Amino acid sequence: MIHSLVGLDLGLGPASGLHDGPLILQCTVSITFRTADPNTRMKTVNCIIEPMGPEDWEVVREIYLEGIATGHATIETEAPPWESWNNNHRPDCRLVARDGEQVVGWAALSPVSSRAVYSGVAEVSVYVAEHFRRKGTGRLLLDSLITASESAGVWTLQASILVENEASIALHAACGFLTVSTRERIGRLNGHWRDTLLMERRSAVTGS
Repeated sequence: MIHSLVGLDLGLGPASGLHDGPLILQCTVSITFRTADPNTRMKTVNCIIEPMGPEDWEVVREIYLEGIATGHATIETEAPPWESWNNNHRPDCRLVARDGEQVVGWAALSPVSSRAVYSGVAEVSVYVAEHFRRKGTGRLLLDSLITASESAGVWTLQASILVENEASIALHAACGFLTVSTRERIGRLNGHWRDTLLMERRSAVTGS
């Protein structure tokens, strides 16, 4: 895989909130990739970030399953039913990336605790369709999720990332997440203990 140049043209505009929650930004991005081979045609990708709806669940689930299949995105081995996923994720911070009418990625927050004192702390999930990876979609989703989280009053975001998932670690670091610790043998996947890197981002806007 060759990528030598990325050009980014980002426009931001307001979109309606989800479930009467805070304003969520709708973002359109145009990303141009040029390969090192001058005979290879340039590829341009346009994505729109908008709130996730129940009608997006089947594609969101498929993208999640693609992540599970890598063995490095999560220690889960199957996707939950919609009802379970819906109950475990915040309704005001769920986003999808669309290329035309096609959902090519999603991002969401889940509470880390039911205690009121931790109501502004949430865990990040970001997944991109296999055919749309390494095109800037994950960065756009995570940046948009950070904006949505601050509008919703979230002051700390955390991510638990398998140590082998170098792309995700780099993405979170680029978006301002700091490494807290390595959690050794924190969970088992297919009979093997796995380590995760705990990363977090403290908002300079919310809870200051």
